[in-house]
Amino acid sequence: IYHIPWIYTPVRNILAIWHQLTKTEIIELSKGSVMMRERSRVEDTIYAMQKAGPGSLQMKELLNTYYPIEIDASLSPEEKLPYMVTWWTKVHELLIQQRIRKDRLAQAVRESSAMLREGYRVFFDCLAEHRVPLLIFSAGVGDVLEEVIRQNDVFHPNVHIISNYMDFDHTGVLQAFKGQLIHSYNKRDGALSHATALRELHGRPNVLLLGDSLGDLNMADGVSEAQNILTVGFLNDQVEERKESYIKSFDIVLLKDETMDIPNAILRHIVSPEMASKVQRKK
Repeated sequence: IYHIPWIYTPVRNILAIWHQLTKTEIIELSKGSVMMRERSRVEDTIYAMQKAGPGSLQMKELLNTYYPIEIDASLSPEEKLPYMVTWWTKVHELLIQQRIRKDRLAQAVRESSAMLREGYRVFFDCLAEHRVPLLIFSAGVGDVLEEVIRQNDVFHPNVHIISNYMDFDHTGVLQAFKGQLIHSYNKRDGALSHATALRELHGRPNVLLLGDSLGDLNMADGVSEAQNILTVGFLNDQVEERKESYIKSFDIVLLKDETMDIPNAILRHIVSPEMASKVQRKK
């Protein structure tokens, strides 16, 4: 079972994708009475103005308000829960207001700076080769996440995403979000609501869980027959303030590590024990 830390999407990348999705054409500029010296410059200037608009400001205000609560080590998950619900509900409402178009999603992701962690291809391909289910729990937008993975050519049949998915109307415009709201501290409940994905784990006693939030630690609760669970935590910011709580919670903690080096090494050791033994003897 895996979470989103193998995809590197800092806030600037999420906002970049959002701006691309909300980028609209001004039909009136195509009228025969309109002349432009350099159309691309006009479009870029209007887009830059749009980026600085009220929607962007509101998104950043929400981030500045609620992200410190999400990572506050002094608060319990129960104390954080109502704030996370409020945060993600407001974000979804703001996105719906932008009338995002489904047919622009792929281009928006392509033009954004979102990227997968270094070593992602080895990780995805190895799991696919050995038919190991890869479950991704994300409090983000599932449509965007799928597109990022697809454009990197690693959306294999063993990949299952449990996230917030957009609901488009008959014209292809975002009108709502489907199903239960998934945020940082209810991914377990989100997992249990996707019984089909969890059924693939039947008879598999080993779980490798990757997360970048303390709320990710219960993602494996829906695996009924789990015997061996190894947890790996990615600690990305406020390292010194949160290091102690992460070390107490995760089996392995990676400090500001944006690669898949450690998960890949663990995976190689599990799927190829003979090869791993030879390497150890050489050392």
